[in-house]
Amino acid sequence: MLHPARYIQTNVLGTLNILDLCRNLHIPKLVAASSSSVYGASDAIPFCEDLGIAQSLSPYAASKAAGEALCHSYHHLYKLDVSVLRLFTVYGPAGRPDMSMFRFVRGVIEGHPITVYGDGSQRRDFSYVDDIASGVISALQPSGFRVYNLGADHPVKLLEVIQLIESTSGKPAVMRYEPADPSDVPATWADVTRAGRELGWIAKVPLEKGICNTIQWYLQNRDWAATL
Repeated sequence: MLHPARYIQTNVLGTLNILDLCRNLHIPKLVAASSSSVYGASDAIPFCEDLGIAQSLSPYAASKAAGEALCHSYHHLYKLDVSVLRLFTVYGPAGRPDMSMFRFVRGVIEGHPITVYGDGSQRRDFSYVDDIASGVISALQPSGFRVYNLGADHPVKLLEVIQLIESTSGKPAVMRYEPADPSDVPATWADVTRAGRELGWIAKVPLEKGICNTIQWYLQNRDWAATL
């Protein structure tokens, strides 16, 4: 929100650079990572791939939607084979430190306040990193141009996620509530029917196991992970 130009530079111009390299070097296949944020605040849940994505709520979401459009144009013009993966709230060991799961785990274990925007009733379709990695590999097969949701198909409230972290770690969370973020969506939920039918993919790691693995990783790397 503070630096929208960075997202345009990375997600739009960066995608264009990759597409041009594929064209010039005759790379036949591209798997592009998009985001569930492209669906905006649609109430047609679970989200299926045929929903419109013209109602972005943030510059980040708009940049990912633009990247998808560029991928389609290069498929049309140069016959590049592209699988676009809309990823739903990926978490797990070595996850991004700005994502909610990492922040929640770090906050609970270190005893730092956890910032919750709104009332914490937002629901997210948390997807474990190992499942997403297997989906990326599955998407390497020829598709022409195809968009796939990769998610757990199981949305959970943020407050319930924090409670799971508390029970798994044995430590209480210190909560700090802030006003709702206008770029935040009330819920994400992946319809993964297409990925299951065409890629043979399904999420396998339950949230409880994924959180346990994430906490174990954090504790093993606490010396430096706590500083992120």
